[in-house]
Amino acid sequence: MRTLQLPSGQTIPVLGMGTWRMGESAKNRQIEIDALHHGLDLGLSLIDTAEMYGEGGAEEVIAEVITDRRSEVFLVSKVYPHNASKRGAIAACERSLKRLKTDYLDLYLLHWRGSVPLAETLAAFQALQQAGKIRSYGVSNFDTEDMQQAIQLTDGNGIATNQVLYNLMRRGIELNLLPWCRQQGIPIMAYSPIEQGRLLNNQALKAIAQERGVTTAQVAIAWLLHQEKVIVIPKSSRIEHVEQNYAALALKLSAPELATLDSAFPPPAKPVPLEML
Repeated sequence: MRTLQLPSGQTIPVLGMGTWRMGESAKNRQIEIDALHHGLDLGLSLIDTAEMYGEGGAEEVIAEVITDRRSEVFLVSKVYPHNASKRGAIAACERSLKRLKTDYLDLYLLHWRGSVPLAETLAAFQALQQAGKIRSYGVSNFDTEDMQQAIQLTDGNGIATNQVLYNLMRRGIELNLLPWCRQQGIPIMAYSPIEQGRLLNNQALKAIAQERGVTTAQVAIAWLLHQEKVIVIPKSSRIEHVEQNYAALALKLSAPELATLDSAFPPPAKPVPLEML
């Protein structure tokens, strides 16, 4: 598994498992647990979640997977903006830890920017880090201006990553945010790499996939893995999807294939506001 180094010095895998919409259905619970177990067996040790996912249900699913394997896992969770006051973020983190049945997170993120002053949230993250509850902290869904403001704050130099929507259909970050984060040494975590399935019927992707004997999802993920300083966290709720995601690590797209994708999905020519799902 390839890794990147966070500003904190931690190493993080470039490909992980996302858990959005997990923990919402009792009938899918064992399927989700089996998929995450299988991913860990393959070496997909990065698991991303949030208190929002299933209102804590996804964290409870993960707890059943990592009970005896915590040392193998790079565990990420996120706090709601309305819980991101200094006292609120600390309490929210404690609730996440309880649901996850662990005593620390490898990375804790502000899910998106809300009304709580950012300096207060970062102070909470710093306190959690000093207490050993989290190893690193960061943000999610922050545009360039948000990031520029954040790193100027007292605890802003501790921001380790920015998790944003990034895929072939959503390339707006390439003009400003992605180059800025690279310059600062802050990796991007790309969520929804296949645009919740909407990318799968694209003819350019399908043609490359057919030629290479892989799936369209694997091509889309491989394209993201080709990008510098980018971590990819596709949803991983079924064993077959986990296996396909893992196989994307070995898929190296050629220069002509990359050019074909640039033609089908042109990079931005002018600034685009940060998009969210």
